Amino acid sequence: MVEDIVRSFGYLTLGTRMRRIGERLQADAQKIIDSCGQTIQGSQYPFLASIDRLGPLTIGELAEAVGITQPGTTRAVNQLVQLGLVETRPSPEDQRRRIVALSTQGQEIVDAARRDVWPSIREAVADLCDGLEGPLLEQLTAMENGLATTPLDRRLGKDGADR
Repeated sequence: MVEDIVRSFGYLTLGTRMRRIGERLQADAQKIIDSCGQTIQGSQYPFLASIDRLGPLTIGELAEAVGITQPGTTRAVNQLVQLGLVETRPSPEDQRRRIVALSTQGQEIVDAARRDVWPSIREAVADLCDGLEGPLLEQLTAMENGLATTPLDRRLGKDGADR
């Protein structure tokens, strides 16, 4: 077996290691999303959830709420508009700014996710993190090992029947 260089370099490659864990978490979460019958990408949920919680937002406010750049938010919003999950309109105060709101279909997706998807992902990640303690690098190792042993979608009940 080849040495995991990213792990062995410790803090030097912390960003790479965290990105690797994040990508694995997102891929596993997508399996849960798919198994719940949802047809959107997990990366789209934070946008929908932000609008659901905070109400209609400008692109800038949505970018701030989700913590990504405005160009990235604009791309995501355009995809969500194409899927019919959000609607945009010019801001009454400044016609150059767009207000983003959930469409009826978008609200239905959020309601179903809140009921079926989000609790399952929360449960699986909590299971993965259960018992983690000690130095950060050791916790990351435990998370990586835990994901390799049992992906998130297999952490839900014995056979996923509780979804």
